[in-house]
Amino acid sequence: MRLRSAGIPLFVTLVAVSAAQRATAPPAPSQAPTKAGSDVTALALPGAAPDGVALDYLAVDRARHRVWVPAGGTGNTDVIDTGTQEIRRIEKFPTIEMERRGKKRMVGPSSATVGDGVVYVGNRADSSVCAVDATTLARGACVTLSSMPDGLAFVARTKEVWVTAPRDQSILILDVTTPATPKLAGSIHLEGDPEGFAVDDGHGFFYTNLEDKDRTLRIEASTRKVTATWKPSCGEAGPRGLAIETSGQLLMVACPDHVEVLSALTDGRILSKLETGDGVDNIDYLPERRSLYVAAAGAATLTVARLDEHGTLQRVATSTTAKGARNAVVTSDEIVYVADGPEGKVLVVRPAGGR
Repeated sequence: MRLRSAGIPLFVTLVAVSAAQRATAPPAPSQAPTKAGSDVTALALPGAAPDGVALDYLAVDRARHRVWVPAGGTGNTDVIDTGTQEIRRIEKFPTIEMERRGKKRMVGPSSATVGDGVVYVGNRADSSVCAVDATTLARGACVTLSSMPDGLAFVARTKEVWVTAPRDQSILILDVTTPATPKLAGSIHLEGDPEGFAVDDGHGFFYTNLEDKDRTLRIEASTRKVTATWKPSCGEAGPRGLAIETSGQLLMVACPDHVEVLSALTDGRILSKLETGDGVDNIDYLPERRSLYVAAAGAATLTVARLDEHGTLQRVATSTTAKGARNAVVTSDEIVYVADGPEGKVLVVRPAGGR
């Protein structure tokens, strides 16, 4: 996602790791009883400035029980053990001061994706993507891109990492056949600003949005060709994050204040819509439970919804988070981590009724 403008403290152990190491009109919103309340704690990020940290994408490694937090201007990528909440730091990523809308802020590592034994970290400061061993946290090679990276997505079928680059309206593609040594392997020019991503390796598709055009695209990974263009009803602000239920090819599209489900199997028609509150950016989905997790920064809420086989979302829980908290990721046991950039923290949410 683009760079856009308090919880309860929890004791955290810190371990430093060295640098070496469309459609028709949408149906009426789904209505269902909501279970409010939750258990929310907060993890303070090491090195956070008093005015917070420019947090964007988080990445969850469910196999290794870790959440990766590219922590912007701190120069760290923090790795949270989801069992103990211990934070380990991978330090000394480049940072730089940038000005946006008259406000200066420090930026650095901002995105991550989990690959084959390696996690790839995107950095806005120097337009790089670096490989890090997913187990030992040892640093591998880096590659410098032609444009600032936004989101990263590992495409297992082709052994590539696809990088959305809205500044030059493209997707940049990295060959990670040798996982620790990413290499530039091509690009796809788009007719708008790519925002968000979802990968369906089984069917060989990559999905992204054009935020400035209110469009959602399906791209065939093997040919790198756009095979479908759909119109969600996100409005002028455009669509943001994406998630895919591969069994029915049901594509969840995050809009600024709601989520829509499109039929990616057919014509991209809107199957359902769920209001979530303002300030939605990226979303996460747990396929084992067919559960969607949506953090709304403006509403200061986390919504949990179930997706049925017809593409209908039904709300099952709403939790209070914090103003500015967004971009939830969820572990296999349904613990949710939410980026609270304004406070320089990550919220840990156990939603009531989430199970």
